Formats: sequence, C-alpha cells, structure tokens
Amino acid sequence: MKKLLLLGLVLILALSAFALTGCGGDDAVEDDHAVSTDTEETAALDPEVQAIKDRGVLRVGVKSDVPGFGLLNPATNEFEGLEIEMAHALAEEIIGDASAVEFTPVTADTRGTLLDNGQIDMVIATFTIKPERLEQWNFTAPYYTDAVGLLVNKDSGVNSLEDLNGKKIGVALAATSKDAVEAAGAEEGWTFEFVEFNSYPEISTALAAGQIDAFSVDRSILRGYLNTDRVLLDDEFSPQDYGIATKLSNTGLAAYVDQFISDIKSDGRLDEWIKTFNI
Repeated sequence: MKKLLLLGLVLILALSAFALTGCGGDDAVEDDHAVSTDTEETAALDPEVQAIKDRGVLRVGVKSDVPGFGLLNPATNEFEGLEIEMAHALAEEIIGDASAVEFTPVTADTRGTLLDNGQIDMVIATFTIKPERLEQWNFTAPYYTDAVGLLVNKDSGVNSLEDLNGKKIGVALAATSKDAVEAAGAEEGWTFEFVEFNSYPEISTALAAGQIDAFSVDRSILRGYLNTDRVLLDDEFSPQDYGIATKLSNTGLAAYVDQFISDIKSDGRLDEWIKTFNI
C-alpha cells in the first residue's frame, strides 16, 4: 500500500512539473512576441524632422510668380504648381496633414537669407543647384532639369541670341541667367546690357513696354509668360537642375527630403505633377 501511495505521489509531482514547464513555455513565447513587436516599430524621426512635426506646420519658401511651379493664383488666393504639390506631400508625410504648410514667397535675392535665418525650413522654388551654392546650403537630388532661354516680342525682329548683341536683356536679381547668357555671348564676341528686376512679372511688364529687348530665365518659367505677342527662342544655355534646399547645418532634414525626392520619382508622383502643370 505504501508503495502505491509513493508511486502516486511521484506521478503527481511529475505531472505538476510538466504543467509548470508548459506554462513557462507559453510565457516565453509571449515575451518573445513582445520583443519582436518592439523592434518592428517605426524608427524615431530625426530631431530636425521631429521638431517640424511637433510644431505642426512645415514652413516652405516658394515662388509666387512662376506658373507651373509656384504661383499665387489671384482668383483663389491659393498657391498652386509642381513645387506647391511637393510641399503639401512633405507636410502629409511629416505632420500627417497635407494642409499644414506655411508658404512664404521668395525671390532669387531673398530665399537664401530666409533659410539661413531659420524663418523657413526649406526652399522649393526653382532653386538651381550650383557648386558654389552647395557650399552654402544642402540640396537634394534634382527633381527637374531645364535650361536658360530667351523670350522676345514677335515684332522685335529678334530671332536668336546674335540679334540681341548690344541690346537689353531683363533678368531677375541674383539669378544665374545673366551669367549663362553672358558666357554664351562671350564665345561669339557679343555683349549685352543686363537690366535686373526683383520679380518675373516686372520683367514681363518691361518687355511688353519695350523697355528691354528680351526676358531671360529658365525656359520652363518663360513658358508661363508666353502669349500671342511673344515667342520663346530656340536658344538654350546652361542646363539648370532644381533641388530642394535646406540650411547647411540641418543635415538630418536634408537627408529626409532627399529620400522624399527619390520616393516621388520612383512611385510616379513627380511625373504626374509635371504632366498636370504642363511643364
């Protein structure tokens, strides 16, 4: 009888040990699952990007006078264009709200200062990537490539750059158009008188009034100022790559927006916007 009791006790202890082991195994699986979930969480945003998210608004310098890229539509008082769509898409990614963008109109003369002063987070404003500019600001990979061109009045008798030898060409203040046209003319021994303006509408008005003989800037921008009285010459100079610019010290933000450019190229959004705005 004692032997039977001892045997029963041994069996009970063995079964208890087995049950405890089984429970321990279940806990281990749950713990492993918890660890795996933690490691699959999205990596934390770069501090510079996180600061924008915490602020709740993305501050972007854009053009207000360039049809197709950045234009403040007087009829709606809303910004529109390729670069405006890019800004909205970035706000959606960073903040989760495509409308959380504060647009600041910039010119070739003001965009760098506003960026350096921290008044804006980035510039998306037909900002050409140049070696000397890379020493001052961060630029993404190009999202659009164009060349400098010339817009003239149809009745001007001007058919090429040669016809502008000794004449007046309107350019934007601090823009690179002047250098491109000047260099092309120098190769042939031609010289020009350059007149600088603060905005593209001012250059367009001067052309209409006959105060200048040609309007020079990137060809995609000039197309926005074409009308039945004007013609865009075939001449092209100095291909221009546009990139998003950020403050030189903001390397984390620069890396983020550079990846954004890669994404919109690969998923087709960039091509779709370019088609939408006919540029």
